Amino acid sequence: MSKPEAAAGPGVQRHEVLGLRSPLTPRQTAARARRFGSFYYADMWIRRMRGYQGTVLMTAVGTPLVYLLGMGTGLAVLIDGNSNAGFPGADGSTVSYLMFLGPALVATAALMVSSEENTYTVMGGFKWHRTYYGPNASPLSSGQIALGHVLGLTVRILLTTGIYYLFLVLFGAVAQPATGWLMIFTALLAGLAFGMPLMAFSATLKEDKGQFALVQRFIVMPLFLFSGTFFPLESLPLAVRWIGWISPLWHSTELGRVLSYGHPEPAAMTAVHVVYLLVLTFGGLLLARRNFTRRLDG
Repeated sequence: MSKPEAAAGPGVQRHEVLGLRSPLTPRQTAARARRFGSFYYADMWIRRMRGYQGTVLMTAVGTPLVYLLGMGTGLAVLIDGNSNAGFPGADGSTVSYLMFLGPALVATAALMVSSEENTYTVMGGFKWHRTYYGPNASPLSSGQIALGHVLGLTVRILLTTGIYYLFLVLFGAVAQPATGWLMIFTALLAGLAFGMPLMAFSATLKEDKGQFALVQRFIVMPLFLFSGTFFPLESLPLAVRWIGWISPLWHSTELGRVLSYGHPEPAAMTAVHVVYLLVLTFGGLLLARRNFTRRLDG
């Protein structure tokens, strides 16, 4: 054995004989964790979804199938059968009710997934399963854990909205496929814009006293009903129209309609939708990271 091999130790020599890369030292492992910690936690987060993969698949596949079958063969037929019905499309044309509804359903799916993963999942990480504390005892920072949660959530939302979009194409509900697929990402913005402030709120709770049930009943449901989902927002009275104006769901839906079938809208308004969603997303993320740090490192 040569002097360099002897100095390296038998473990390193064995790896070199087998043609394997030498194992990392503890210092190198810690440095890599500090650099890529968010991705490590996101990987764990995604693997954790195997425990409820049935729910994930049902949400991603069953929900769009049931909604589109119900709407496509039921309500949409009745509305399109009305000679006065018609929703403005590109170049003065009109589109079917199912085309009008499709982007709203995709954005709603993203919001529902985000609502699920940023309530009980967050509280479980702090209280019931305490899945945040083990990684926090490693070189991963609390901010990386929060960001890793968001990255894992992003993967699930993209899976759900991507499958939803494929169903829309199969049902003939996308007039402009060349740009329509981008509604997957505008729906993602809806999920994150709603989910990041909710994640920040959930990180402050130490006991479940029905707060999440109240969020579902008095925030999620009104957003679903009054965000121009089933009918144009302009058809609502001013007394409730403001709900749509502040709703991430409405802003995302309007972007999706522009991309899907050329919904006529001023470019300035499109920019407002994007900026509003980004401000909610990054503002909520900064607040969530701060609350994670206070909870884990305090």
